[in-house]
Amino acid sequence: MILRPAGIGLALLLSAPARLAGQVAPARYVAEAAARPIVVDGRLDDAAWGGAAWSADFTDIEGDSRPAPRWRTRVKLLWDSTALYVGAELEEPDLWATLTRRDAVIYHDNDFEVFLDPDGDGLAYFELEINALGTVWDLFLPRPYRLGGSAVDEWDIAGLRSAVALQGTLNHPVDRDAGWTVELAIPFTALTASGVSTPAPADGTRWRVNFSRVEWDLEVIDGEYRKPTDPASGQPRREHNWVWSPQGVVDMHRPEQWGTVEFRAADGSDR
Repeated sequence: MILRPAGIGLALLLSAPARLAGQVAPARYVAEAAARPIVVDGRLDDAAWGGAAWSADFTDIEGDSRPAPRWRTRVKLLWDSTALYVGAELEEPDLWATLTRRDAVIYHDNDFEVFLDPDGDGLAYFELEINALGTVWDLFLPRPYRLGGSAVDEWDIAGLRSAVALQGTLNHPVDRDAGWTVELAIPFTALTASGVSTPAPADGTRWRVNFSRVEWDLEVIDGEYRKPTDPASGQPRREHNWVWSPQGVVDMHRPEQWGTVEFRAADGSDR
């Protein structure tokens, strides 16, 4: 059983300044109820997606103090009585991924990430990462790392449906690609902490949510993509972190800085 930490709540998480340097106001998104069924195949071409608005384009994790991302990233959301649906579009001229084992550290590749804190208290939240091979890392965090938390890797999103679609060729440096899309169906019942499942949202329910994209610089050596190294350290150059709602600092694990998603039923009633 996963135990919820005691004695640390949102008040402690908010003991830092309410607005970090470079941070803008948290992003907001209204998730409409899906009017039609969704087939999770990565292509985002189901009729239901046509009624979902795109988010604003992602920005640097630190906010406007850093250069804007080179490539566009955006998301759209839908929901029904059973699941949250996430669709993401990532521009990418060099499709690259290497990791094939579930629960590998997926951000060592280019990836797309989802962070969910349904009750908004900054504790007991959920993370999912996926790369262009469709390899998933899903994990539960009882509390943020800076408060002594550690990831529970053995936790899985039971019933998760996920798929990616590539607009180009993977791991093939001789051409230029358009990008990739991600489609996820995350069952509400799978978002469980201390034996308590997250209930399906009602009209007007709000969650703390964020989305991130990790992007590595690449070079081509002997016909293969490689991460260039920093001459001083001999380590790969630092990755780029592009997000929906800027954190003001390079740390996604500050749920109090995430954006807000409000669930809306098509007729104003629960679905």
